[in-house]
Amino acid sequence: MLVTLKTWAKRLKRDAVALWIAARCPDTPLLARGIALLVAAYALSPIDLIPDFIPVIGLLDDLLIVPLGIALAIACIPAALMARCREEADRLEKRPASRAGAIFIILLWVAGLTILSVWAIRERAGR
Repeated sequence: MLVTLKTWAKRLKRDAVALWIAARCPDTPLLARGIALLVAAYALSPIDLIPDFIPVIGLLDDLLIVPLGIALAIACIPAALMARCREEADRLEKRPASRAGAIFIILLWVAGLTILSVWAIRERAGR
């Protein structure tokens, strides 16, 4: 079972890189390119939407959100094109990192904290 899990995780990482490649390929349909770009940016981002140190839900994005997003993006990309992107991903020596994905996650956290702060200030002022 551990070998199966490791194989699955390795394929998932490869598919994230393949989506990064597909998002930049002109042969990829526009909608699939957009989905692949969003999923790859998040999957390759060094920052998680839900930090891993938060018990239980911290691993939720790694176990559910990323695999489901990758599956959705792969379903939108023609099979032959995805096979080419996977081959290219296998050839890459260095895994790409998504700075844009990290910036997006940081902006989401800043926006969420800003909204929470404004709400808390208004609640306190209303008392």
